[in-house]
Amino acid sequence: MPLFALGISHATAPVALRERLSFDAEQIPAALHGAAALAGVHETAILSTCNRTEIYAYLEDGAGTRLTDWLTQVRSADDPDVRARFYVHQGEAVARHLFRVACGLDSVILGEPQILGQIKQAYELAQHGGVAGQHLHRLFQFAFTVAKLVRTDTAIGENPLSVAYATVHLARRIFADFRELTPLLIGAGETSELVAHHLREQGARRLIVANRTLSRAHALAMRFGGYAIGLHEIPAHLDEADIVIASTSSPEPILTHTAVVTAFKSRKHRPLLILDIAVPRDVEPAVAKLPDVYLFTIDDLHGTVENNLRSRQAAAHEAEGIIETQVAQFMEQLRGLDAVPTIRALRDNAASLRDHTLEQAQHLLAGGATSEAALKFLAETLTNRLLHAPTAYLRKAAHEGRDHIIREAHELFGLKEDGADDDSDEHR
Repeated sequence: MPLFALGISHATAPVALRERLSFDAEQIPAALHGAAALAGVHETAILSTCNRTEIYAYLEDGAGTRLTDWLTQVRSADDPDVRARFYVHQGEAVARHLFRVACGLDSVILGEPQILGQIKQAYELAQHGGVAGQHLHRLFQFAFTVAKLVRTDTAIGENPLSVAYATVHLARRIFADFRELTPLLIGAGETSELVAHHLREQGARRLIVANRTLSRAHALAMRFGGYAIGLHEIPAHLDEADIVIASTSSPEPILTHTAVVTAFKSRKHRPLLILDIAVPRDVEPAVAKLPDVYLFTIDDLHGTVENNLRSRQAAAHEAEGIIETQVAQFMEQLRGLDAVPTIRALRDNAASLRDHTLEQAQHLLAGGATSEAALKFLAETLTNRLLHAPTAYLRKAAHEGRDHIIREAHELFGLKEDGADDDSDEHR
């Protein structure tokens, strides 16, 4: 039975198709049990994020088709356009894919760390639902170890790639401590939300959010412990700000030269960092000429992002080498798991023969046989019974000319070459 992975991601489908296949956290438990109930599916886990929906499974040959049919049906997305966007991995390729995903090598932003937490959550849901057995357990635990190894041994996550993160990273060059600073965000869209998140991570405690729609500004400000103002109120609050980050879609500048000059009348030469990441620009270019003002635009940030991307690409190349090594180790362990049922059956069979022979020896003793006779019977009978099946198989292999079986038997039982002709094991 092979490992199996079925998925759709940002690399194969636009968001309109991805959202049709997605599961939210409340839907996943029922979906896990639905997938696990399919014939031939023995273990399963579901990873669903804004960029991908993937099902990992341990199943019988042929069950992958049933799993694909189930996914499209349960998400009401059974049409050729969706199916054409699926990718399928089996065996070793499943491990390689999951390890790359866990390390951020398959993400929109190369090396981003958030996906690892999402994978851990997916595994925990599968484990809690009782649908992740020893094979998926081994797969996911290995993925977590590989991701940690890549983060430790490469620079894959050291340099920012998103504009929002690069913005805050640039601000750190000027202000070492954000705890006493007041950032002013102009705009309340997705980029501002990401910037606010990174500012909070850096210790910012007081945040002002300015937006044309006050309710949106208020919603964002409340999430990060700040307060909201309208765009027309910016001049009145500009003297409070230490950092201004502007990211609106306004066709005209929001922050004018006049407004900044007025604010500096009460700032007493306190420096002001302005990061204009909007296109068109939100800040009049003339602001850059004012003393104690540091103005950066989206072009400055793109240079940082591009340099960091090159750095991450070099780290990603190192990570790929680590992953290949770890895939080989994982597959070796997985093959060991495949031998477990056979080993267990072999031991169970030996135990059954032992118990039966011991019972016969005890009956001999109870019938008046000497201890020596009972022990001799036990030893000879148990030996012959244990060796009966392999001996018969080896004789058959020899008659049929399958010499490789004979050679493998020597390795399996640790036999010496001169023991090949030993014919002392007959069966009862």
